[in-house]
Amino acid sequence: MANHKSSLKRIRSNETKRLRNRYQHKTTRNAIKKLRDAGKEEAQSLYPTVVSMIDKLAKKNIIHDNKAANLKSRLAKHVAAL
Repeated sequence: MANHKSSLKRIRSNETKRLRNRYQHKTTRNAIKKLRDAGKEEAQSLYPTVVSMIDKLAKKNIIHDNKAANLKSRLAKHVAAL
């Protein structure tokens, strides 16, 4: 167990951040699944919000920049094919 006040605070803040990151990542994954299952009109309206969510995850280093680019590319391809 940590002894310093600052390390105890770091443990608490890390847990808070971990839970927030987990929630945001899971929410984005669910949005991606919803977009993939949607029809043409709904997918086109959902696409900008999903891309925005992916960009936010990449900006906060929850996912890697290249993974974000790959996800956006595949989703764009999927929406265009509908």
